[in-house]
Amino acid sequence: MFRRWFQRTTSAQAGSTGSDHLIDLREIVKTYQSSAGSFTALKGVSLQVDRGEFVAVIGKSGSGKSTLINMVTGIDRPSSGEVLVAGTAVHKLGEGQMSVWRGRTLGIIFQFFQLLPSLTVVENVMLPMDFCNMYRPSERRERAMALLEAVEMAENANKLPSAISGGQQQRVAIARALANDPPILIADEPTGNLDSRTAEAVFQLFERLVGQGKTIVMVTHDNDLARRATRSVIVADGEIVNQYLARALPRLSLDQLINVTRQLDRLSFQPGEPIVRRGAHADYFYIITKGKVEVLVDHPGGGELIAEVLGEGQYFGELGLLGDGTRRATVRAAHDNGLVEVVALDKGEFHALLAASEGTRTDVQRVAQQRLAASGA
Repeated sequence: MFRRWFQRTTSAQAGSTGSDHLIDLREIVKTYQSSAGSFTALKGVSLQVDRGEFVAVIGKSGSGKSTLINMVTGIDRPSSGEVLVAGTAVHKLGEGQMSVWRGRTLGIIFQFFQLLPSLTVVENVMLPMDFCNMYRPSERRERAMALLEAVEMAENANKLPSAISGGQQQRVAIARALANDPPILIADEPTGNLDSRTAEAVFQLFERLVGQGKTIVMVTHDNDLARRATRSVIVADGEIVNQYLARALPRLSLDQLINVTRQLDRLSFQPGEPIVRRGAHADYFYIITKGKVEVLVDHPGGGELIAEVLGEGQYFGELGLLGDGTRRATVRAAHDNGLVEVVALDKGEFHALLAASEGTRTDVQRVAQQRLAASGA
């Protein structure tokens, strides 16, 4: 029955949007004014999230990650830029419109629960259905109980929030967020107040929901949880750290990711244009951020052949940097994929990075060995 509740409206909701992305933040700037002066929390941030993604947003306190999430939910409004969610220009909605839109489109799991203390657990879960007039009145309690069962809280349905623990309140908050079967869940540290067993159960529930078509954006300080999401977005000083770096080198710490991002050079290449040439001096390590590249090796019968095609979030250039300092293959922008963009880390910074992160060094060396074996070198 629980599966039926989730499959009931998701496809219709997904089909109603005309946007290319379910969530589309465009050049968002958010500046706060106070007696001490102005403070810019977001500095021209752009972010796109597609249907069915499970995105983890990570960053230190004060990095701007909460402000970023507040843009998606409409809790806060940008100083400039556009916020498009499920085909709606959220930044243009009036307060009355915002409440109805939010209730039908988003399920929000707050860090500190925010359950109404005078309502029972089951009444808290029913509240979004009542507010947005979702489902028939006769169905609402049954649905609320099914949701509480899914988060192992059905036996506490008739208790007040004050009678259950903080971890239990968080599970009720998750059930409440699912009440109207929204296409998007926004979770702010959803497992922060749960023990490890319950946190794992909640995370597995999220994974099942994503498998059924939900989109989840989760703020977390837990790097292990972030790695299990389909994508991580790292926020630092009001800007998004290069996401392809995090994908290519997932064992870097948050501080290392932030530091390396500031060292990256951004380069672009036309289709067919060489990026590195075989036999040349190896001076950079490259990560692909847009398009595809072709790795060319010598053909036994003469000429060159394409040995490998690499795409976004993959890297190349490590063989020469780890070896004798000479490029072992030619790498060019793919002919049929438009402009190719990469970020590059110079030789000294690359070796400093490997020295600082044993896990990353192990991963890069393993990939290098696999590529050497594949090339027959």
